[in-house]
Amino acid sequence: KVLAENDQLRKEADDLGPRAELDYWKKKLSKFSYLMEQLKSPDVKAVLGVLTAAKSKLLKKWRALDIRITDAANEAKDNVKYLYSLEKYYDPLYNSDPVSMLGAIPGLINAIKMIQSISQYYNTSEKISSLFVKVGAQQ
Repeated sequence: KVLAENDQLRKEADDLGPRAELDYWKKKLSKFSYLMEQLKSPDVKAVLGVLTAAKSKLLKKWRALDIRITDAANEAKDNVKYLYSLEKYYDPLYNSDPVSMLGAIPGLINAIKMIQSISQYYNTSEKISSLFVKVGAQQ
């Protein structure tokens, strides 16, 4: 169910700011971290041992799900890390008047550019565009 939700297209209001993006990824990280903990539990390991001993065909599906969960957890972790690095740049968008926030814009744009160039997951034009929309929507 969590993977199906993860694969769905995000629907958001147009006026959300960059904190909403960070909150979104923090929630995903929490969900997938919990799943990762469950996958490492003794009960799950015991079931996998039985499936392995029985040479079950379910192992192939299990491994595919495990890979998808691990990848989603890694994506959320990576995105949270990079979005936290933007916080000092977008805080003035929330706490300043329009004239005062002008000084933060170049640093914010450079930080987003850096994220696009080095992030394994946040380097698509869709994700960067979505982030820029959120930055631009913050009033």
